[in-house]
Amino acid sequence: MADVNRGNRPLSPFMIGSVYRPQITSVMSILHRLTGIGIGLTGVLVVWWFLAASTSPYYFDFADGLLTSWIGNLILFLALVSLWYHFFNGIRHLFWDAGKGFELGQVRTTGIATAVAAGVMSIVTITIALWG
Repeated sequence: MADVNRGNRPLSPFMIGSVYRPQITSVMSILHRLTGIGIGLTGVLVVWWFLAASTSPYYFDFADGLLTSWIGNLILFLALVSLWYHFFNGIRHLFWDAGKGFELGQVRTTGIATAVAAGVMSIVTITIALWG
C-alpha cells in the first residue's frame, strides 16, 4: 500500500505560483498548440464567410456584419497574432530540426524573439491594412 504520509512536498506540478514556475519552453509549446487550433478555427470562419457570400445577400450581410463588429474584429486580430506567432515559432522549430539553438540561453532568446516578432508583425500588418 502507498505511504499516505508523504511529508510536505508539492502534490502536483500544476500548482502554478509559489510551487511551480512555468518555463518559457513550456509556455511557448502550449501557445504553439493553441495558435494552431486557432488558425484552424479561423479557416472554418473564413469558409463560413465565403459560403455566406455564395448563398444569399441576406446571409452574407449577417456574416459580414458579425465579422466586422467589435467581437469579429477582436477574433480576427487574435487570429492574425496567432498566425504570425505560429509562423515565427515554426521557423524556430526548423532551426531546432537542424540541431541549432538548443543551448539554454538560446532557447530563451529565440522564445522571446518569436513573441516580439509576432507582436511587431501583427502591428505592421494592422497598420498596412488600415492606412496602407
